[in-house]
Amino acid sequence: MSKAIGKRTWAISGGDIPLVSSGPEPAFTSHDKISILNTDDSDAHLELMVYYQDCEPAGPYKITVKGRRTCKVWFNDLIDPFPVPLNRPFACVVTADIPVVIQFSRMDTSSAHKAITGTIAYSCD
Repeated sequence: MSKAIGKRTWAISGGDIPLVSSGPEPAFTSHDKISILNTDDSDAHLELMVYYQDCEPAGPYKITVKGRRTCKVWFNDLIDPFPVPLNRPFACVVTADIPVVIQFSRMDTSSAHKAITGTIAYSCD
């Protein structure tokens, strides 16, 4: 029997999907993403709310992570209820029905000097 580790609420304040990509897709597509770890036996149900500087938040985007699994979610792929725009700063709050661990990362391939950065999201519980 596995036990859930992590938190139920997470915040990401520095989203901004790069507009330009270089190199073959999808391997070198610029993106922002979250990696979700669910160590519990039961499925984790998450909702993402995306916040912008100049308009109302978009969401909720609903994600399910099966028990004892991981899941990677590209913000580029979030389209329902509204696509997350490229090259527009955003923040995100993730809420889950059980504790999970969330890491945020960005891959920027807009120039020949490709960059990857990652950080643990801010846990709010």
